[in-house]
Amino acid sequence: MLGVGLSSVRKVAPVWGGTGKWMLVFALALPVLAQAQVTEDDGWQRLQKVQQAARQVDYAGVFTWQQGATLQSSRITHIVDGTGERERVEVLDGAAREFIRHNDVVQCLVPEKNLVLVEEQRIQRFPSLMLDQEEVLQDRYELSIGPSDQRVAGRSCMLIDIRPKDTLRYGQRLCIDEKTDLLLKAQTLDEFGKVIDQVAFTSIQFDGAVQAEQLKPAWDISTWKVVQTAGEPVQADALGWRITPPSGFRYVAQMARPTRAGQPVTHLVLTDGLAAISIFIEPVSERSGGQPVQSRSAGAMSIRGLRVADYWLTLVGEVPLGTLETLAGQIEYVPPVGASK
Repeated sequence: MLGVGLSSVRKVAPVWGGTGKWMLVFALALPVLAQAQVTEDDGWQRLQKVQQAARQVDYAGVFTWQQGATLQSSRITHIVDGTGERERVEVLDGAAREFIRHNDVVQCLVPEKNLVLVEEQRIQRFPSLMLDQEEVLQDRYELSIGPSDQRVAGRSCMLIDIRPKDTLRYGQRLCIDEKTDLLLKAQTLDEFGKVIDQVAFTSIQFDGAVQAEQLKPAWDISTWKVVQTAGEPVQADALGWRITPPSGFRYVAQMARPTRAGQPVTHLVLTDGLAAISIFIEPVSERSGGQPVQSRSAGAMSIRGLRVADYWLTLVGEVPLGTLETLAGQIEYVPPVGASK
């Protein structure tokens, strides 16, 4: 994200009686004093509070995600009780979908098929951040704190801009609720500082205004088919893959997930602590057509397809397409000993 510096303007009614003029001078000086006390370390610490708020605060609202010409709204309800975190996300545009989460167990409701897809995973979706590896983040990004006189969904928030130190990743501009530390708005910025996608609350309520009844799904799913989609852990190098991650990225997940035909698709996830890249690997025989997925970018999302040996690979991530091009050029496959031909 692009740093916007520290600035604050306060309107103070002049009071000239007695020591009033000195009170006015002191009041006008307060913003300057506050600015001098804010550091980059304060910003990184504030981001940790953002993560805690997303997991510990009761909130409900509607947020809108915009990527290019695509605009989609969702309603979210998040409550913490004696059993942990409970969350319901209802997609309001397009095909009806709901995501019901209890801690790390997520149910995806597909009403047109009377189907519930169940997977155990740690969700990092808005208003959470991917935030991880703070030391590595500080090596790859610069952070600056903007003015705290911004407003999103009618609430005051503070800006934090995160600017990458190289061209492998995008910047982000975050607006954080002053009272709860919840992330209210997140924008992704390209190398020129242009907003290429964003997600933000349009309305939000907290604490007592959030009721447990809001967690109930819109449909009676008691008779729906339930499918477990959990994958099996794998090691990419043991499968013969030699993949050199982009600078600053590391593996955080390596799974084999079944397809409808029963053949596994290998899913690898890399992150630099803020941005993430997924790599999907499937045998050529499992997909029709003789071409890899077409490379393209839409908003912050980039896709790069390629064929390596007898496998199709699809790279997907909220990074510049050039980052995926570099990654694609550093992938090799060496059949492991004993592998069937």
